[in-house]
This record gives sequence, structure tokens and C-alpha cells, in this order.
Amino acid sequence: MPGAPGRQRWGRRRRLLLVAGAAGVLLAGGTLAGFVVAGGDEPTGRRADFAVSASPPAWTVRAADRLTSGTGLRYDGTMTIGGRTVRVNLRLTPSGMATGALTAGALRADVVAIDGDTYIKAGPAFWRSYVPDVPKIEYYAGRWSKAPASLPGFDVPDVLGPASIARMLEKAPASPPRENVNGVPAFKVTARGAEYLMAAEPPHRLLSVRAGGPNAPALTAAPVAAPATLFAELRSRVAGLGGAADPRLRFRPGALRFGACDKNPNGCTVTVPATLTAPAGSVPEGARAALRATISSRGARLGSCTASEPVPEGRSLTLRCTVVDRDWRDWIRHALDNPGSYPYEATAHVVGEAVARDAVPGLLARVDRERDTVMNRAVDEQPPQVATSGSPATP
Repeated sequence: MPGAPGRQRWGRRRRLLLVAGAAGVLLAGGTLAGFVVAGGDEPTGRRADFAVSASPPAWTVRAADRLTSGTGLRYDGTMTIGGRTVRVNLRLTPSGMATGALTAGALRADVVAIDGDTYIKAGPAFWRSYVPDVPKIEYYAGRWSKAPASLPGFDVPDVLGPASIARMLEKAPASPPRENVNGVPAFKVTARGAEYLMAAEPPHRLLSVRAGGPNAPALTAAPVAAPATLFAELRSRVAGLGGAADPRLRFRPGALRFGACDKNPNGCTVTVPATLTAPAGSVPEGARAALRATISSRGARLGSCTASEPVPEGRSLTLRCTVVDRDWRDWIRHALDNPGSYPYEATAHVVGEAVARDAVPGLLARVDRERDTVMNRAVDEQPPQVATSGSPATP
């Protein structure tokens, strides 16, 4: 931020009078006054003043610049869920995209955050132990699902994202309270229900965060040492978010119907009507419903299909998908060649969908843009190589 923070330099007072016809503008010492002359000898009009806001404290400017122009932040610590300790390990890009894990003994949940939302991928045991308030965990276990409000208990990008913290520092006081973090003097800044401990000495790096929320995590912070590894993991996880479930949305399905299935080797269509039952009130922005259907015969799986649609304001919609698996084609052809009875059945459920499959390329593009920016910055900041005796510099 140019200039010395908290000071404005004013030069010699200037007086400029511009007259054009019957209108003029008077500028004097930073106050703007407009006058309109209409017929008489005396001017009439109105006066308007503008204020110059004070610059943020110098220490917050340096701290914010370090946060947004670095390689990202790594967080390590613990939080308590249901009276049990869960280990938190997260790495965030400067903009706030995140990847990491929550671990509790042998149980683990992978974490990814992008576009302001956090997702987890965990087995049934983790869901049963740490997200018991979500019914039908089989709909969410083993796949990417939007993190329920109780897990991790706070908004990861908003609370831990470097860019978000930098914006928060704009409102920090010039002389915040102090405390020691492992013997290091630190400023304590409180915002969004969390406490941020920033080193009191330049360059004022972030030392730790005590996040608010029901699980109250305590996390140490450090710059990301290997941004290439961070972005590789982040990109791989974002690529798998297509069709990620949203446990916040609940649906009441109607009667399942088959369409064009008998004797048709080209596929079998499953249709299910559904109505959004939770949350109540208006339909959440971007809410989607996803159909997951499986066809079988005498216990043998013949194929599955998925489809999703936005939830309309009326809350009700009809979903349909077509099973075209090879197992279905082979089963139909066998039935046509061997007359007899061939019963088949379908099971289906409707869940909320957090990420449409066609939205994934746009998310990956965001990852790639920030990766290129961070990696180019890291290359630019490399110290120049110096040739030493007997060891020529690498070209």
C-alpha cells in the first residue's frame, strides 16, 4: 500500500476556479463545492465534503502481503468431536482452496475445499463414529460428500484461507492484545469467532489459529514447503468431485417405473419422481437432486446409472437414467436366445448433489490458474545460482 500508513501528505493549498457559462466548480484544500448560477447575482447550490479513511496499521499490511503472496499455509492440530480427539492436517492455497485429512486412530476422512465449500471422503466407520446425525450413511460413505455442518465444525476456506485472513487483518487494531506462542511474542486478533496469533515481529507470520465452532480446533500454522505436492493432491481430489453428495438435502421418492426395458439390449430406463423435504422453506440456491439406480436379476447385478437435475422452486421433479452396461446387454441377449422367465428388479435412491459433473472442468481450471501463479512466483523468488571454483553454474 503506497505511502506511509496512517499519514496523508498535503501540498500547498490550491485554488482552482473553472467557469463555463453559468456553472463553476471550486476546489480548495481537499473540499469540493459545486455552485450553479441561475439568473441572479448571488450563487446558489450545495456543498459536499469527502473523508479520507485512515490506512490500515503497517504491521497488518505486511502480514496480509505475506499471506497472499506466499505458497499457502499448512495447519496441524486437533479438535474434539463427540468427546473424542481427531487429528487435523490441512494445506491451503493462498486463495483458500484446501486439501488434507482428519484422522482418529485407524479412521480417516480425506478433505478438500474449493469454491467456498468443504467436502470429505470417508468410510462407513468414520461416518458412524463422527457424523451420527446423518441418516443413511451408505449414501455418502466411500464417496465425496459435502461436509455436514458438524464436521469439521467451521468454514475451512473462510476461517483458514490466507486471502480471507488477509482481508480480516484490514480491520485489526494497530496495537492488539499480546501473548506468547511457544515463547514467541504474538499479536492476538479475534474475528469470525476465531483467534489468530500473528508474530509481533516482522514479517508478522501467522503462528496459530484457535477456530471457533462446536469442535474448537487448535491449529499451528506454517508456510507450505512443497506447493507442487499441494496442488497435485488438490487437483486429483477436485477431479473426483463430480456427483459429490449433499447430506443437507433430503428427498421423498415416489414410485419407481421402468421404461423400454423388456427385450431391449440397448438399455433399460428407470424413472423416479421425488420431492425435496429438507430443508424447509425456500429451495437452497444451487440445490440439485441425484438419482442412483441399480438393476439386478436373481441377485446378479446387471448395471447401474445416475442422473441429476436442479431442484425447481416447486420442490418436486422427475429423475430418469438408463442402464446401458454390458451385463444388461448380455443378459437380454441370453434371454432372447433361451426362452423362459427372466425377472429383473431395480433399487434406487435420491440424494442431494453438491457438484454437477459438468462443473468439474471449471473447478479444475481454477486450481490450474492458481497453481501456475504460485509456481511461477516460487521460481521468480529462487536465489540466483553462483558459480564456484571447480563447479560451473548450471545453465
